[in-house]
Amino acid sequence: MTTALRTDRYELTMVEAALRSGRAHRECVFEVFARRLPGDRRYGVLAGTGRVLDAITAFRFGMPELDFLADKSIVDEATLAFLADYRFTGHVEGYREGEVYFPGSPVLTVRGTFAEAVLLETVVLSVLNDDSAVATAAARMVAAADGHPIAEMGSRRTGEYAAVAAARAAYIAGFSATSNLEAGRTWGIPTMGTAAHAFTLLHDSEEEAFRAQVAALGTGTTLLVDTYDVRQGVETAVRVAGPSLGGVRLDSGDLPALVREVRAQLDSLGATGTRITVTSDLDEHTIAALRGSPVDAFGVGTSVVTGSGSPAAGFVYKLVARRDSGGDEWMPVAKASTGKASIGGAKRAERLLRNGVAVAERIVIDDDRDGLPEAVTPADLTARPLTVALMTDGKADARWLGPAGVAAAREHCAAAVAELPAAALRLSRGEPALPTLSV
Repeated sequence: MTTALRTDRYELTMVEAALRSGRAHRECVFEVFARRLPGDRRYGVLAGTGRVLDAITAFRFGMPELDFLADKSIVDEATLAFLADYRFTGHVEGYREGEVYFPGSPVLTVRGTFAEAVLLETVVLSVLNDDSAVATAAARMVAAADGHPIAEMGSRRTGEYAAVAAARAAYIAGFSATSNLEAGRTWGIPTMGTAAHAFTLLHDSEEEAFRAQVAALGTGTTLLVDTYDVRQGVETAVRVAGPSLGGVRLDSGDLPALVREVRAQLDSLGATGTRITVTSDLDEHTIAALRGSPVDAFGVGTSVVTGSGSPAAGFVYKLVARRDSGGDEWMPVAKASTGKASIGGAKRAERLLRNGVAVAERIVIDDDRDGLPEAVTPADLTARPLTVALMTDGKADARWLGPAGVAAAREHCAAAVAELPAAALRLSRGEPALPTLSV
């Protein structure tokens, strides 16, 4: 499926005007970065990079797209001819998917002609902003859960396509499973799910519903015990499934107190190995509040997939360098608008660490200009390069794609978060956990 029309009209009208001015084929460097972290959080998690590479590869204008543009008189004939042959042939580099980022981090750099690179702005930002928002929220919940598994259950709280992307991003950030089957099929994410209250209400009694579920799924299933009375539900669940019942799920009530009561009741009934899963509009703060309770697993929906819990990452896509009129020298360019200023020049990034703990983000101007200062690393620090090649001559590196790319991003995210100082894991609003240094 083409991604070519998943863009804003002005991307195409800029190309038309640049073709007329003769500047459309000038070599340029565009950079994706965030001016600040969403919600005054202390770090962000980059997600969506693999999907961006897929979207760039699929950015093609076929006859249906060209006919639409012509019928609506959106661009002229010369631009239509250019778009008909459009293929991105440039280079993309940036942070690995799953990497943590901070204000000013050059998470993605697109190198190509103005015309081929500017067209990608909207689709790149629409993927990275939403996926990274979900991953950043999910990472906070994973930290709050302190090693307990969390399942993503938010499909019904967002769009049908966004649900699949959200499940992918949450898994990269450390969630253990998703309820969304398409995410499982497409990205290789473990799926989970048993029954909702409707299943219990369908039957003439709670016991009948439990017996039907156990008959279908076995005693290792998880029974939802709060449709009517929780205490009676737990008693019925153990009576039906026996002490080897896999788990019970609580979806309402005063959870800290209720969890303790249910644990005590399960133990008294001999179901000492039965796990307790908690759902019910959880976020990182309610998960943290349950940390001292005997909860075994969490299920999170709304707060991880929607703006209420995952405010937009705020990435922007800016031109930072271009060739001069002769095509020989790179010229740094920057926006000077108040509150929205950018730093000119192509960049690469490093994370500075002391004894394995991150202490700063270092951004280095990286082009062929003479006289730029060198990045000197103090003797007590090490520098971990953050910028890697993602796409070369229009061809994506297969390491970052598909289920294998998701698995690699998940592993990398865990390692990157583990490098952060302890203060980064605080759930309160605050300053970024690392300063960003520019060289």
